Parts: sequence; structure tokens; C-alpha cells
Amino acid sequence: METWIYISVAAAAFQTLRFMLQKSLSMGTLSKGGATFARFAYAAPFAFVLAVGYMAWQDIEFPSLSARFWTFALVGGLVQILATWCVVAIFTQRNFAVGITFKKTEVIQTALVGLVVLGDRISIPGVIAIFVGLVGVLILSDPPGGTGSWTRRLMNKAAGLGLMSGAFFAVSAVGYRGATLAIQHDDFILRAALSVAVVTASQSLGMAIWLAWREPGELSRVWSARRKAVWMGLTSMAGSVSWFAAFTLQNAAYVFAVGQVEVIFSLMASVLFFHEKISRRELAGIAFLSSSILLLVLLG
Repeated sequence: METWIYISVAAAAFQTLRFMLQKSLSMGTLSKGGATFARFAYAAPFAFVLAVGYMAWQDIEFPSLSARFWTFALVGGLVQILATWCVVAIFTQRNFAVGITFKKTEVIQTALVGLVVLGDRISIPGVIAIFVGLVGVLILSDPPGGTGSWTRRLMNKAAGLGLMSGAFFAVSAVGYRGATLAIQHDDFILRAALSVAVVTASQSLGMAIWLAWREPGELSRVWSARRKAVWMGLTSMAGSVSWFAAFTLQNAAYVFAVGQVEVIFSLMASVLFFHEKISRRELAGIAFLSSSILLLVLLG
């Protein structure tokens, strides 16, 4: 198999570990904003050390960063904050595996936005994939109990947060791929590491200002949770560098396709670590949505 496939699988594994820790921190220890900030703040030092250490090891001079790079990196970073906030909020609504699967609507939404904004044509297999994904979203958006009108089942908080997180993650992925490609250097590890270092530093600074203004005392709680949060930062950095590296080597759609293994990882985590029960309805929804995403990126 090609290198980018192994990197994508590793990225999915690291991301699952990070979301597991993030869910734990968001359930009583920190607020949604605090858990989101911790994910970036504790990753930033690791990312900085990795980027600087790699450049020193390879004797690489610091490359110039264009306005195009900064635009892609900062926009991607801002949108990822919003996406992560949505995912943390999902964890308070539904279980871990369903929350991660809702996030995976990013691929479907990328195809729809491309059709509307750029005029990208969608093939017949792509239309079928989107329909299958819609079925999965309808099943997953059904609130516990499954009673009430279809309006209530579709327009609930978990469904809205899931769809928003998918949209935000789709935009951030495009921004990050653009940022890595804007760095004029052949070394894909350097481009990935440097991009992650810049993005996580800007995210940490921006969220620190926000929390100090809107949630007094939360920064102190984030520091108090450092024994667990530092591991979230480490796995976050490893996952981000892996995603960025894969984006420099291959089209984001194919990276997303391989990254769907995260759904399997999250199911394992949901059952083995959080002792959550997955209903047959939720398994069916996960199967529909995962199948649609694979069909979309492989056949669309």
C-alpha cells in the first residue's frame, strides 16, 4: 500500500484516542469551550517542538510563509475550532460512536457545496451515495425513544450539531490542504509539521482570549486538568500531523475515504471504554452513512 494510506489510518487512530479523552474532559471536568481549548493548547507545544526539531535534524532553513499560506491556515484553524466545539457538544447529546459518525457527514457536505459553489458534477454513483447517506442521517437523527413527528426527529440538537461539525470540518480540511501546498518545499513532513505548529498556536491564542472574556476561571480549570489533557494534546498533535501529511500526498477525498476506519475505532471505544450500548437502529444508521461516504469518494 502507498504511504498516505498508512498515514491516514494512523491519523484516524490518533483522532479516536483524542476524542475519547476530550469526551471524558467535557463530562464534568471542563466546559465545552474548555475541552475544545485544551485540545489545541496542549497540542501546540508538541507541534512546535516537532517542527523546530525536525528542521534542525534535517538542517532545513525556515521557509517563507506567503499570504496564501496564512489565509488558508488561519481560516482553517478558526473553522476547526467551531467544528471541534460542535463535536464536544454532540457527546452530551448522544453516545460516542454516533457522535463521531455524525461528524463524518463532512464528505457528503463537501460534495454538495462543490456542486453549488463550483459547479462540480456528481455522477450517478455519487447521487446514490448521497441518498444512502441521507438515510443514515435520518436514522441517526432520530432522538432516543423514536417517538414524535418527523420534524422533531430531523430538527433535534444532535442532528444540527452533527451536520454543522461536518460542514466545518470539510472547510477546515480544504484550508489545511491549501496551507500545506502553499509552503514552497519538497519535504512533506516539514510542510505538515510547520502547518500544524502555526495553526495550533493561533488556535490556542484565539481561544485563550475568548475563554478569558466569556468563561472566567475556565483557563485555570484547563490547567488543573493537565494530567489528562496533556495526553489529549499529544494524541491531537500526532493526529493533526498525520492528517496534514496525508493531505500533502493525496487528494483529501481519498484521505477521507481511508479515514472512515475511524467509525470502527469509535465503535470499539464506545463499547470497550465507555461501556455504552449501541442499538440496532444506531448500527444501521452508522452502516448506511459509512457506506455512503465510501461510495461517494470511491465511485462518485
